[in-house]
Amino acid sequence: MAQGTKRSLGSAGAAHGGAVGENRPMDFGVCTAAKIDELDYVNLVEDLGYTHLWVADSQMIWSDCYAVMALAAARTTRLRIGTGVAVAGTRPAAVTAASHATINRIAPGRVFCGVGTGNTAMRIMGHKPIPVAEFDDYLATLRILLDGGEAQVRWRSKTAPARHLMPDAGFVAFTPRMPMYVSAFGPRALELAAKHGDGLVVSVPPDPEAVRAIRDRYVEAGARVGRTLENPFITTLNTMVVLREGEAVDSDRVRHECGAFAIAALHYTYEQLRQYGRRPPAYLEDMWDDYVAMLEETPEERRHLRIHAGHNCWVEPEEERFVTKELIERTCLVGTPAQLAARIGELEAAGLSQMMLLPPLEAKERVLTAVAEQVFPLL
Repeated sequence: MAQGTKRSLGSAGAAHGGAVGENRPMDFGVCTAAKIDELDYVNLVEDLGYTHLWVADSQMIWSDCYAVMALAAARTTRLRIGTGVAVAGTRPAAVTAASHATINRIAPGRVFCGVGTGNTAMRIMGHKPIPVAEFDDYLATLRILLDGGEAQVRWRSKTAPARHLMPDAGFVAFTPRMPMYVSAFGPRALELAAKHGDGLVVSVPPDPEAVRAIRDRYVEAGARVGRTLENPFITTLNTMVVLREGEAVDSDRVRHECGAFAIAALHYTYEQLRQYGRRPPAYLEDMWDDYVAMLEETPEERRHLRIHAGHNCWVEPEEERFVTKELIERTCLVGTPAQLAARIGELEAAGLSQMMLLPPLEAKERVLTAVAEQVFPLL
């Protein structure tokens, strides 16, 4: 790694998870598709100066997120480690809290909990994400349990008090406090994030107006639930490719290094159409019918097993033709080091606290190293 590449965590950057509204510089996290035997990657992430490791939770695609988190926690000293994001629909709140508290025993003060309704993890089993009302109860319960308190836990239509019975015996650690970041997009979910969480996890286009819009909606949601959110913590999922001199945005290399993320945007858009009838954005119009026809070659009863194939890891061969220049430009951060630094500055000015990068499986080391060595020094 080039000298001077590391980004300092600092008192503010390391304190993400303190009070919502504290002043902090923008930093960079990494979302990783949990893979149990690629732990050298975790050390690379820390050495390059990334501050957060968000370990994806999707039980029918990747390795178990908590096994990966435990091993990552034992191998690192500075990196903040958490779920990116935990799926409320697949584990009771008590299990999610105990899992995080177990990791907090290994890496005290470095553990956070990202949590969402399960857009991918639930759908790949043929089920919808959990309803908003259920998510509200889940978040309220989880926050209490993450703090080591006693909560009314609902499970199999019964509600009963629950708490960890031996919190001081070395099995878990509820202190230092573990922040809870909530993944939310719609108006009601944003209210829940503002009500229960320490920050917001989103995946919005890498455009200042999109960031400003979600920030304003989050702040307004906070006002509706009686909470003032000043300078809130907001992280968005994306990927980034540093262009070589004279390289086209849609070169074979660029398509390889950001195609998986771009195609995942199509996966999500199709699910929105399928469940809610929401039409795709106008820039997808020319390809959309062909993309839908390709997916619908798979029978409806098995289509949930096809939609997310290769999800954020690689592009399936029949989907390669959909990785167009416009799709890349609309969904990913691609540019020269100076261009990327300028865009990051614009996103930060719009209210973004952290850029969470999710590179494809095979090229992840190259992508993150290029960003750290060529873009970080310009920030």
